[in-house]
Amino acid sequence: MPEPVINPTSHSDVPDFAELVAFLVRPFLEQPESIRVDCELSLSRRKVWVRLAFDADDKGRVFGRGGRNIQAIRAILSAAAQISGYVAHLDVYGSPASSRDDEPQSGSHSSGHRAPTRRASQRGGLRSPSY
Repeated sequence: MPEPVINPTSHSDVPDFAELVAFLVRPFLEQPESIRVDCELSLSRRKVWVRLAFDADDKGRVFGRGGRNIQAIRAILSAAAQISGYVAHLDVYGSPASSRDDEPQSGSHSSGHRAPTRRASQRGGLRSPSY
């Protein structure tokens, strides 16, 4: 039997994770009304899934340089969930109008692989000039 997933707003003892994420993201948006936040709560597994969508033009501001903004938002969400005894997951989606950005965008939870970078010491280090 599948586990019931509950909207957290129906439980008074569970924080409003969706409103927390919306509160943290709105200052980065040019059009704050474009934000869409959905939250699912699993009581038996003590997990929270928050899905965030906004206009694709605001993606750079929300994610920030090097993903710092979205990492900070995830850290705050995780801390709030941990205080309540939950584990939180945040998925970021593009705006409904753009088909390319409809896949989840994630900073630290990326499924794509980066090619390893090589340092100077791995390339043989510095070479002395030959005179």
